[in-house]
Amino acid sequence: MSTRGINFLDKWMAEHLPNAVTDDPAAITDLADQAMGAADKEGISPQEISEEVGSVFEVILEAMQNRGGA
Repeated sequence: MSTRGINFLDKWMAEHLPNAVTDDPAAITDLADQAMGAADKEGISPQEISEEVGSVFEVILEAMQNRGGA
């Protein structure tokens, strides 16, 4: 297994997640879709990411719930 998928997702989330707390499933799904689309453009398959993190939706949900809005 490679850590390329998790490294990509970590960087993508740091650069693209809004500084707000949300648990709106539609918003989280949209962000997960955007992340996976960006990964695909970088040549990283969805399987490569899911092998490392499981559910991208769950990872983004947790990150959004733990953000503090400024």
